[in-house]
Amino acid sequence: MNKIILTAVMSISFSGAALAAEAPKVKVEYSADSSMEMEQGSMKGRVYSAPGKERREMDQNGQKMITIMRLDKKVVWMLMPEQKMYMENPMDDSKPQPGNMSGYKVEQTVVGPESVNGVKATKGKVVMTDSKGTKMGGFMWTTSDGIVVKTDVLAMDNDKKMRMKMDLTNLKVGHQDPALFEIPAGYTSMSMGGMFGGMMGGRHK
Repeated sequence: MNKIILTAVMSISFSGAALAAEAPKVKVEYSADSSMEMEQGSMKGRVYSAPGKERREMDQNGQKMITIMRLDKKVVWMLMPEQKMYMENPMDDSKPQPGNMSGYKVEQTVVGPESVNGVKATKGKVVMTDSKGTKMGGFMWTTSDGIVVKTDVLAMDNDKKMRMKMDLTNLKVGHQDPALFEIPAGYTSMSMGGMFGGMMGGRHK
């Protein structure tokens, strides 16, 4: 699996699920452009959200991945559009995985009001500790509707610190098509190894 895609999944797991889970519940539906910066490079994408549901589309060098988080079903689907494959992860699993950080203790502190890309938000500090005592954390900016519009976090990868930034632009609050949060027809379920193998195989075609 492409290193930057894996790192992006880690970042989304932290900021898109864990941080949002500790923030006020999102009261509205919305869409926005998203950007991510890390040591391995940058990535652009889109996010679509409705209460209990979130879809994130990532694209890096033509390689696309879609992550759909369904809090109402307690599952996370990772889709590979080119291969028409998807992987399902239960969110009640105790092992950390995209969209599931149940094994972490979360501490959150409010810093104060701050605007992000013209949107009023509240800055907060978050520290997460797993069962082994390993910590990762950073800052998140949340609107009054509970939308996380920016994150700036530090995570560990093989004892190496990685800084990851994500923010939203062109934020538009409004109804989202329910089909965005479902697995498209014609997709085949794959295991973790099968999915990553398919991604690498498709990349070399």
